[in-house]
Amino acid sequence: QVQLVESGGGLVQAGGSLRLSCAASGRTLSTYAMGWFRQASGKEREFVAAITYSGRTTSFADSVKGRFTISRDNAKNTVYLQMNTLKHEDTAFYSCAASPNKYSASNIPTHYNYWGQGTQVTVSS
Repeated sequence: QVQLVESGGGLVQAGGSLRLSCAASGRTLSTYAMGWFRQASGKEREFVAAITYSGRTTSFADSVKGRFTISRDNAKNTVYLQMNTLKHEDTAFYSCAASPNKYSASNIPTHYNYWGQGTQVTVSS
């Protein structure tokens, strides 16, 4: 079992930055690929970014490419999502997730077995 806890969300003005963290306990994150997903009010959950177990491969949704980066520190059992140049449309509830297919930075939610409780990001326009 892996327990995931997100932090770092909050209220920020458009154009600003936030860094989300996803801390794991229970098992080492180094055996999992990790992903970030978000869900805005009234909308379906959507993929944001993912990273393989080694950190060598990442993937991003088109809507965040060039603005968001994903990274991980396996020694700290933590994954990060750095969000820059935030837009109002980035407002959503952000969740991290762990996938046992550690070689794939997947954008498919069903590939992920463990999910955190999430953190709210609100971008004021």
